[in-house]
Amino acid sequence: MWIKHLSVLNFKNYAEFTIDFSSGVNAFSGDNGAGKTNLLDALHYLSLCKSYFNPVDSQQIKHGTDFFMLQGVFQKNEDEDIISCSLKKNQKKLFKRNKKEYSRLADHIGLFPLVMISPNDSIIITEGSEERRKFMDNVISQTDSYYLDLLINYNRILQSRNGLLKQGKLGNLDPDLLSVYNEQLVEPGNKIYAQRKLFMETFTELFNKHYSFLTNNAEPVTLFYDSQLNKESFIDLLDQSADRDRFLERTTTGIHKDDLVFTVNDMPLKKFGSQGQQKSFLIALKLAQYNYLVEKKGFKPLLLLDDIFDKLDDKRIKRLMEMVSRDEFGQIFITHTNADKIKDVFKNIACDLRTFEVNQGEIQNN
Repeated sequence: MWIKHLSVLNFKNYAEFTIDFSSGVNAFSGDNGAGKTNLLDALHYLSLCKSYFNPVDSQQIKHGTDFFMLQGVFQKNEDEDIISCSLKKNQKKLFKRNKKEYSRLADHIGLFPLVMISPNDSIIITEGSEERRKFMDNVISQTDSYYLDLLINYNRILQSRNGLLKQGKLGNLDPDLLSVYNEQLVEPGNKIYAQRKLFMETFTELFNKHYSFLTNNAEPVTLFYDSQLNKESFIDLLDQSADRDRFLERTTTGIHKDDLVFTVNDMPLKKFGSQGQQKSFLIALKLAQYNYLVEKKGFKPLLLLDDIFDKLDDKRIKRLMEMVSRDEFGQIFITHTNADKIKDVFKNIACDLRTFEVNQGEIQNN
């Protein structure tokens, strides 16, 4: 699968442009703030119905205008699909496939899978468990629409249960209704837990392979799925935490507390990993995500590499580019401030490379 053509209107710092891509490597150079990352984000929007960086849709609209529109032509095998997205201020976002609007955006997720590697990924290591769950859920949801429905259902019930717990402060907590919410929460929760465990069995092996290659087996690392359900059943956990939940007015146990534990040399990566180790860890996570999607979907997703040369030494950059330029990877998009650096990296790598210069919302072929 690859994207042949992209049209953009009033998106972030872009007024209007159209561009044709290579099915191989597409590299964009330009100063910081020129719009390189915004172009990648337009691709992410078309694939996953949202920005990679900002969850507020209205803030993607170019300043001084009242709407944006994106359109991409995707090719998968011999079939072409035209995907379009538009948003007017104070109106609903419209997503269409071949001019037919989706009734649910969730039905689009996974049709045109994508993996983004960005400096922003550091939050997966540095921030709380929510970011690591989001990473895990994003990977699985692109391969399993049922899993995405389970997540939506679980979060809906969780919100209702938390709402009931808040009523307990006023003495209005209905114990029978709380019991109903417990049963409703456990069913999708157990299924999500089972899916995450199954996912991690495959994913961990892929991750280890990529980290070893990137670092030439420099140090041991581990990736561990940490869940309260590893030790006790969900329903027992809810029963045991009942008093604490009432006191705190929120659900304190469940799969919404799951986490991924990262270590390097048997020490927490967040505290003891160098910038280079953390960067390599994140890239290995994303390349494992890519391979996982290939295995489950049967075709190659888009791979977006946003300014990833930062904090990687030349040896690791070369190994990374050699890896992603092999046949197991498909269409690739790369951004960097220096066009000569990009050309130098690919000088001895056999691939179809198309380069572009980005300057304040304008894009030109190099």
